[in-house]
Amino acid sequence: MTEDSTRDALDSAYRTESRRVLATLVRLLGDLDDAEEALHDAFVAAAEQWPRDGVPANPYAWLVSAGRFKAINRWRRRSRLDRAIPDLAADTASSTEQPMIEVVRDDELRLIFICCHPALPPDARVALTLREVAGLATEEIARAYVVSAPTIAQRIVRAKSKIRDETLRYELPSREELPSRLESVLHVLYLVFNEGYGATTASTLTRADLCAEAIRLTRQLAELLDEPEVLGLLALMLLHDARSETRVDAAGDLVLLEEQDRSRWRRAQIAEADRLIARAMDSARVGTYVLQAAIASVHANAPSFAQTDWRRIVSLYDALQIADPSPFVALNRAVALGMRDGPAAGLAAVNEVIETGRLDEYHLAHAARADLQRRLGQRSEARASYARALELSRQPAERRFLSSRLAELESAERD
Repeated sequence: MTEDSTRDALDSAYRTESRRVLATLVRLLGDLDDAEEALHDAFVAAAEQWPRDGVPANPYAWLVSAGRFKAINRWRRRSRLDRAIPDLAADTASSTEQPMIEVVRDDELRLIFICCHPALPPDARVALTLREVAGLATEEIARAYVVSAPTIAQRIVRAKSKIRDETLRYELPSREELPSRLESVLHVLYLVFNEGYGATTASTLTRADLCAEAIRLTRQLAELLDEPEVLGLLALMLLHDARSETRVDAAGDLVLLEEQDRSRWRRAQIAEADRLIARAMDSARVGTYVLQAAIASVHANAPSFAQTDWRRIVSLYDALQIADPSPFVALNRAVALGMRDGPAAGLAAVNEVIETGRLDEYHLAHAARADLQRRLGQRSEARASYARALELSRQPAERRFLSSRLAELESAERD
């Protein structure tokens, strides 16, 4: 095997297996810091041995084994072997009796529940899980929270310190304890999907790997817990993912919802999502994810953009705003209001949201304002809003779109 092919295999293993290897090592070692160190040691060992011995048939199993034995050696040096090895051996023996794919699935979902420990503050547990389980960069997590990257880094450090100082064990909660962690777990899965659906800094608009992983884990959670919000989140992901291929053109540039080719939307996936929404609605325990999925369903089932039932969408946003009075919901409702009642009404509502100051650093808020100003013929105001959105945006495809809008307005003003 050539040096380049070995390097490619290492890179591929890191992209596709590192999160799963970490999850399994946490289960085996019982400590996040030890697991992270073992993961690093495993890839160092792979970089040394794979060029000499060849890439193993099962990189995941090789990396778990290498990391586990590196940890054992490290524990021996720390004089912890007598206490640690019996538990480690028992866990390893039981894990080998299960099919490999089932171990992977259990470990990833297990680690999400573990990191969402109720002893941690909600924002810290979600940030920690996104960093350690989903592998999101600090900047990507900061974008989801609309806060600075240093703020997120501090939350993660504090969460790890609390786990270490209070000796919180990395154990899967009992079935009775699962509901108390469910809200944070769903939030994590939602943010992972959102990062895949609108990648923060990737060269492409979407990251299909993150979307697929979020859907897979949410589907597994739906099989474990018959909860309406789990069904709602799965439906929401399926509906958005069903039109993912039409969100960019052949050049990778952004295609707005009103311009997307609806014949290419995956109808079987939309139908599955609609069935999940119906099941969730039947429970009479409708929460935020079910309502968001219902909104996405209206869009997905509209024959065309012009035939979208904006009255229904606004009414659903009214209900969602009661359940989740966040500025993001208020912004989306304002945009829908602009489609129902006209751009002037929408602009007034968007301005009201932005003037609260809570979305001043959110580029999509300024992009929404710019679009409504453009529709009203307020060219200079629209230019300023597009410029602000462009200043805040980091995503290349979004930046190209915003730049093109600015160029159109500048050209129109010169004519």
